[in-house]
Order: sequence, then structure tokens, then C-alpha cells
Amino acid sequence: MCHGTPHPRALQRGARTSVPSFGPGRSRRRRADGLSDMATAISMPKLGMTMEEGTVTDWPLEPGKAVEKGEVVLVIESEKAEVEIEAPASGVFRHIYVEEGDTVPCGTLLAAITETADEPFDAGAFHATEDRPEMKGDRGLRVKGDSDPKPGAASSGAGARKPIAPAARAAARKFGLDPQEVAGTGPNGRVTKQDVEVYAKAREALVPVDSSVSLEVLTSGTGDPVVLLPGLGTDVSAFARQIPLLAERFRVHGVNPRGVGFSDSPSSESYDVAQMAADATATYPGSAHVIGASLGSAAALELALNHPERAKTLTLITPFVDVSPRLRALGDAWPRLAAQADPETLAAALMPWFFSASFLADDAARARTLRGLAQTVARVPATTLDRMITGMLSWSNSRSADLSRISVPTLVIAASEDLLVPDSELIAQAIPGATLLVVEGAGHAVALESPDLVNQAITAHLG
Repeated sequence: MCHGTPHPRALQRGARTSVPSFGPGRSRRRRADGLSDMATAISMPKLGMTMEEGTVTDWPLEPGKAVEKGEVVLVIESEKAEVEIEAPASGVFRHIYVEEGDTVPCGTLLAAITETADEPFDAGAFHATEDRPEMKGDRGLRVKGDSDPKPGAASSGAGARKPIAPAARAAARKFGLDPQEVAGTGPNGRVTKQDVEVYAKAREALVPVDSSVSLEVLTSGTGDPVVLLPGLGTDVSAFARQIPLLAERFRVHGVNPRGVGFSDSPSSESYDVAQMAADATATYPGSAHVIGASLGSAAALELALNHPERAKTLTLITPFVDVSPRLRALGDAWPRLAAQADPETLAAALMPWFFSASFLADDAARARTLRGLAQTVARVPATTLDRMITGMLSWSNSRSADLSRISVPTLVIAASEDLLVPDSELIAQAIPGATLLVVEGAGHAVALESPDLVNQAITAHLG
């Protein structure tokens, strides 16, 4: 068992308290080669009756450094406090078994101290002869740098459970949330207390669109409503360069579709485009200026056709009515890559499809945009992509003959270097009275690549 009582100040969240490390002390063993090992274990303490696990948040010392008894050798986090752990003996800080950010059960071997820097040390024998029940048997612990996984580290395989910081678990209980639903921003994807608090705040702002589904709707500004509908695999951050300007005159409603960001993701084979349009109408009162980008423009078209009284104007950014071969090919690969790659790798793979060659040639702009895109794609799970793409393919070429029925004042914004949707200009020709802007030299993500031209056109269109 783990023993010891924390300092009273350790029970107050945010206070950092030093306590002695909890381990078996020194033990001498006879090695097969006749040498003896003298080592001291440092293990995860039990700071209170209810503590079952803790998170290593900091290793102040590097392996190989001399350490004095009572010196702080690591910092751990429990549900109630951040606690500094002191060395139980003097010697050389030799071995680390658990990485920063990992959450492990009470009693797990964290580190070891030996008398000298060159003293032989048999980690396997040391671990196998621990006399505490929690430490008996092979728990997969290895010296830092080994290729084997560390205890408490999350597996990258499908269905792996996320590592949860103890303070995050406590916060999740307070808000009545499942911490596994929260996207983690800590090391190795660990869910932190701040992640839970942000998630809880976002959930409070959800707008119900039917009896079982609520969507994340980000609002800003005052005035007539403007509704923003983002494209495939993105969220309302796709309009980051438009929102500040629009919020000066309008009440902006940025609608994240089902399964995106904090919006609910009901189980379904597909997220239909018509459903996206119906969801959007449930997020604002009366009629609004509706702005859609890419797949969001498909939802905007559906909204204008099925609910013309809910749209004052229509702005379609790089719209399509027929899925092109390139867009279909991207749709085939995107969910698989999202399931297997980290957000940075996925974003890097998407950049050439979204932006023009001239934009990508600007190293600073490319690096800045890559960081933002990585954050965006991390908020769209592979399952959501699958459902959105299924709905998109089902909708493809179903509305070409209906464009002439659109009576809402419409602005179409196309990009001359758009690799994914080459029919934007044809859509403008088919909608009665539509205004067309072709941004020369821009790619599919024209609202991010050429925001000034896009903003000028939108401002003039909305009046």
C-alpha cells in the first residue's frame, strides 16, 4: 500500500506543497555477476483515502544529476492539489519510468536513485522484488528512452481511452460530464482541468435544433442576423477573417455542423445537406443574411430553396452542385488520414488542395495558416467526416435544375485557382440576378487567402 499524509495546504487546489517521497527506502540486492545494487524507489503517493491515481507534471532534475535528501525531485497533480515530492535519500537521480503528463495508479514506480552515477542497476530485478502488492509483477515499466509504452500512456489505436488528469476528472464530476468526450490539449492528448472547463462552458452555449441534437453556435455583434455555414471538415474559424468586420454591423451566428467542435454528433450513416440547412434555420430567429463556404454553400442553397422566407440574402463562397472528381478523391482519403495522422500532418496534406501556389510560396503565411488549420481539423473527427462526405455525395447533382428557382439576392465568390469546385461560375449564371466575383490567383480557401476582396464584396452585397 501507499502510505503517508499530505501537508494540509496540499488540500487546496493551486497550492504546491512539498512532501517526502513514498517508497520502500534502500534495498541491497546481489546481482548474478556478484555486484550489489543499492537503490531507492520513488513511487506515486496516496494523498488521501480517495486518491487512486496521480499525474506527473514536472521532473525538475535530469537523470544523472546529484540529489540531496529532501530536495524536490518531481511534481505530481492529484484531484485536489499540486504537490512537490522530495527525495527520500541522497544519491544520483538515475532513472525515470513515467513521462511528464502521464497519469498512473497510486503505487506505480516513478523513478529511482542510486548511490553513485556509475553504480550498476538492474531495473528488472529491482522492480520484480518490490515488496508492495501494487508493485509486484511486470507492469511494463521501462527506463526512460526505451521504446516500450510507459504506464498510463494512451494507446494510439482505435478505441483508446484518453489520459485524464485527476483534476480534470474532478472538474468533470462537478459539471456532470464524461471526460472522455473532451478533447485533450495536454501532453500525449491528456485532458486537463482547463479543457473540461472550456468544454463545459461551450456546452452551456449550445442551441437545440431538435429534441435530441444541439449545435455549437458562436455569436458576436449586434444587429440583423448573419449566419455562417462552414465547409467540409472545418468549423466557423474558416470565417475568421470575416467575423470581426461583420460583427461591427450585424449579429453573427457561426454554426458548427453536427459532429464539429462541441456540436452533438448523433449516430447516423450520413449528415444530409438538407438536414444541415434545417439545423441552421433553428439557430436564429426570423430571416438572416446566409453565408456558406464550399459544403456550407450547399447547405445555404438548400436553405434558400426550402425556406426562402428565412434568407434575406445569400452569399455562396466557392459553391458547387456537382462533386468534382478531385473533391471525390479528397473525400475518399480525408477520413482515413484523419483517423491515422496527427492534426499537423493532416493539415499539411490538405494545404495544397485549399490554397494557391503563390500563397503556399509565402513561407510565413503558409506556416501561420498551417498552425490554424491544424487546430481546426482537430475539431472534426474522422467519423464526422465520413458522415458529411456520405451526405455530400448523396446530394451531388440533385439541385442543378433548381437553381433558377432561387429568388434571394445572391452573391457568388469563386477562385480562379480552385482545384476542388470548378463550377462556381456556372452556378452564378444559373441563379437569376446573381452577382459573381472571381478572385484571381486564389485557391479554394479564398476567404482566408484573399480576405480583403472577399470582405469588400460581402459588405457591398449585404448593403
